[in-house]
Amino acid sequence: MNNVKAAITGVGGYVPDYILTNKELETMVETSDEWITSRTGIKERRILKGENQGVSVMGAAAVKDLLTKTKTDPKDIDLIIFATVTPDMPFPASANIVAAEVGATNAFSFDISAACSGFIYALTTGAKYIESGMYKKVIVIGGDKMSSIINYKDRTTCIIFGDGAGAVLLEPTTDQVGIIDSIHRSDGTGANYLNMKAGGSRIPASHESIDQHLHYVYQEGASVFKFAVTNMADISAKIMERNNLKGDDVSWLAPHQANKRIIDATADRMGITEDKVMMNIEKYGNTTAGTIPLLLWDYEKKLKKGDNIIIAAFGGGFTWGSVYVKWAYTAN
Repeated sequence: MNNVKAAITGVGGYVPDYILTNKELETMVETSDEWITSRTGIKERRILKGENQGVSVMGAAAVKDLLTKTKTDPKDIDLIIFATVTPDMPFPASANIVAAEVGATNAFSFDISAACSGFIYALTTGAKYIESGMYKKVIVIGGDKMSSIINYKDRTTCIIFGDGAGAVLLEPTTDQVGIIDSIHRSDGTGANYLNMKAGGSRIPASHESIDQHLHYVYQEGASVFKFAVTNMADISAKIMERNNLKGDDVSWLAPHQANKRIIDATADRMGITEDKVMMNIEKYGNTTAGTIPLLLWDYEKKLKKGDNIIIAAFGGGFTWGSVYVKWAYTAN
């Protein structure tokens, strides 16, 4: 029996310097700091500025941070998976661009598109390459430049999203740590409620599609909220039940940072107290595939070897899932 598991052995991250505050948004759309904070928990978000600055810029910066911290030679990396819905270009994959930028010349690389669930989909995909014995070092990136597809005249979406990227290194272990279990789901009927209508093969870019603002995120907030609260909470509770975990057994909940009310509902359903919930939504907003690795980056120094962590996400598609991770190291 193969006892090899994939362990997260390091975390890197990057967020842009520019901070878009709720106060600045008040000058752009009809909203207020109080309204945004009370409904989402967000106070500010980071925005990637400048010409020719795609998501790969942030992904590469996160990977370089990761390689430095773990003292890893980029030529030893076997595979890079980049979860994003805002690639630099339709092709090549942003993972290809990152691999070249960081010097991972022996790695093959590809992107995964699953919106806010992208990182956990990519994490378990990378883990299978490790568990199979095929590879020894896999980097999984989650990141998005959401500012590139947000209409800053639409107050229902522009208050929510920000830019950022995080990355983790997966390596094999025979210790009782690593990625223990995962559950993933999707429901394509959710495409009606959260999407970007143009820019793909169904509605290619044209003057008409641009004039109709079809290249921006479209969201029916109430419907998405209802689905997210139910499904993210239920699947997190299910993975706990499947692994005989109670609320007291869980060291941390690492939830997708979409809305504080969704996070609170998920924690409540799991029996997790607030002090065990990772949260940075107030300073980064929703960075889509970037939220979970950025949480791990922010909280890394608080994590101890053996900590039971439940990761949960819900995103457009609809996509959702949960991953049970037993943390592999105590940071210095």
